[in-house]
Amino acid sequence: MRPLVPLALAAVLAAGCATTPPDQDPVQIKLNDLDSRVSRVERIMSNQSLMQMAQEVDTLQAEVRDLRGRIDELQNANRALKQQQRDLYADLNRRVGALEHGGSAGAAAAGSADSGSDGEPGVTSTQQTIYGQAFNALKAGSYSVAISGFDGFLKQYPSSPLAPNAEYWLGQAHYVNQDFASAAKAFQAVLDQWPNSSKAPAAMVDLGNTQLAEGQAAKGRATLRRVVSQFPGTDAASRAQALLKQQSSQ
Repeated sequence: MRPLVPLALAAVLAAGCATTPPDQDPVQIKLNDLDSRVSRVERIMSNQSLMQMAQEVDTLQAEVRDLRGRIDELQNANRALKQQQRDLYADLNRRVGALEHGGSAGAAAAGSADSGSDGEPGVTSTQQTIYGQAFNALKAGSYSVAISGFDGFLKQYPSSPLAPNAEYWLGQAHYVNQDFASAAKAFQAVLDQWPNSSKAPAAMVDLGNTQLAEGQAAKGRATLRRVVSQFPGTDAASRAQALLKQQSSQ
């Protein structure tokens, strides 16, 4: 009869296990708890990722708005620069045609006019040729060539009756190239070295205009007012008054 005892014990244990609910199983409880904790961590991580992504999107949107603002500013500045460049070309062409009357003939005429007031001897044919080449380059829009030509002329013939003209047009070429510092230096040289030259009034106007372009508003206005008082009734005075009016309207 002894073999019946183990069988009976096994039956009892089996019955006991069968009556234990699955949700009360310690192993299952721990598994459920771990599963719940893992799910909670995943939700937290997911929420943090979404928050981080939202913050990054906000940052990117702010950067895009900033870039769009800068693009607008650059486009406006570019349009203003192009308009200024067109105005510079138009004004330079007008004055080149009106004051020099073209080519070497204009150079010779300018030299004859300046030689009387400056007390210098007449202009040689070599001087006229070199000056005329630089001036023709200026008229053609080859400003770098014109700058080189006028600069070379001034170094070779600093006492020529054409020197004030060369210095003045050297300043104009620098101005159109937007090298305002060099332009101001050339215009000031006309005023310092040849104050009685026919180019002095125009040089003073262009010096004031260059100072305005450099952001020296007060200095530029003062120079333009000096033109009006020093050369009343001249074309230079009219240009200076127009520039002053333009400044006051801005």
